[in-house]
Amino acid sequence: MFAKLPLTALRAFESAARLGGFKAAADELVVTPAAISHQIKTLETSLGVQLFTRTGQGVLLNTNGERLQRQVHAALHDIHLSLAAFQCEPDPLQLNLTTTAAFASLWLIPRLGEFHRRHPQIRVRVQTHNQVIDLHRDSSLDLAIRATFSTDPSLYALPLFDEHFSVYAPPGWRVPEADGALELIDAPWISATQLPIDWEHWCAQAGHEDWLGRAIRHGYDDEQYALQAAMAGHGLVLASNVLVSDSLARGLLVPWREDIRLPAAHYAAVCVPGREREPAVRAFMDWLANLI
Repeated sequence: MFAKLPLTALRAFESAARLGGFKAAADELVVTPAAISHQIKTLETSLGVQLFTRTGQGVLLNTNGERLQRQVHAALHDIHLSLAAFQCEPDPLQLNLTTTAAFASLWLIPRLGEFHRRHPQIRVRVQTHNQVIDLHRDSSLDLAIRATFSTDPSLYALPLFDEHFSVYAPPGWRVPEADGALELIDAPWISATQLPIDWEHWCAQAGHEDWLGRAIRHGYDDEQYALQAAMAGHGLVLASNVLVSDSLARGLLVPWREDIRLPAAHYAAVCVPGREREPAVRAFMDWLANLI
């Protein structure tokens, strides 16, 4: 009975009609505007009528499109409600947050025990991703902690701290003699400025250009591994003051030439506006704010 229903085309049509354009629909459905246009043309051909009026400024629903939009929107809304009836109600005492693996392991997890002691009724689930998750699309996530390079006006944000990069060493480290082995640890760091985060720029600012010719370089593709290598005594590491803070507090690393700093990102806790008032999110943000 429903085998030949053009559901993909109908969903593309409903989104374009509701949002007022093919590009907006493409953004919502995570496809290209060309894909939306193709689906609309397929639907119009199958119906034998035009649904949009094409103009130099975009597209407008015509009479046929307005009629179909009311019917399709109502039908899809009913399907949405039917599916929602099978889903569990969100648990107000469950907090789902996303952040990077490095931040979770090096900063958040060492401190999370204090939050659990203050709020034993709230269960925190930490998901790690190196990609930025769209919180508007993934409603299962309550909160994200991000190293941001620009403000997202569509999200509620709690600024946390500014990040910079300095050099850190194992306790007791000394600069080797001219003929001694100088070990430098590399990792892929990202800056909010045009200035790369690398040993070349740090050495130029510190006046240690001679290091580059004599150094043995150890490269890692993950921030955690680079810090672990430094703690194991494998050399100096150019690292984030945020990610290294717990290692400093435990005496596993010490700053070296901390006066030389390369600016980087700004950390913030972000959520969809309105969710900051939910009890678990509010408690977690208050806890973060007290740590700043």
